[in-house]
Amino acid sequence: MNRAFIALGTNIEPRKDYLDQAITLLSKVDDIQVIKKSSIYQTPPVGYTNQADFLNMVLEINTLLPSDNLLDICQEIENELGRKRVIRFGPRTIDLDILVYNEENMKTERLTIPHPRMSERGFVLVPLNEIAPNLQIPGLGQTVDELLVDLPEQEKKDITKWKMAESEKE
Repeated sequence: MNRAFIALGTNIEPRKDYLDQAITLLSKVDDIQVIKKSSIYQTPPVGYTNQADFLNMVLEINTLLPSDNLLDICQEIENELGRKRVIRFGPRTIDLDILVYNEENMKTERLTIPHPRMSERGFVLVPLNEIAPNLQIPGLGQTVDELLVDLPEQEKKDITKWKMAESEKE
């Protein structure tokens, strides 16, 4: 059994629905079992900033799939939920990124594990730290908690646990 962590992000309404649908679709895959889910965090956009805030979270999964097949599943879910790649770091219905896969440290044309920018991103480290603070990141020699402590405050300051507004509840 392989252990992996997947980051989810969305900033196109209905944001919470896209997160829920992505988790449901991952859970329906026979060779994937969702083990833990972080809280949902609201985060400002990074890179291209002229867009709505994101909802981000991280899942821990167990899977029988090799990493490249897991990537295929993640991309199929993105496509099914209407992901369009128009602007780099731009608005999206859903984004699924494999952060860590076992203790692998690999780079192919399609996939880099661990995720190459995860150690610089509060919107990844904050939810990951919630569910796996002692996870050692391959190739970095640090735990998630240590990476988060070392992350500049600027990268963490506007990340807040998200609470659904009354108007969004049905």
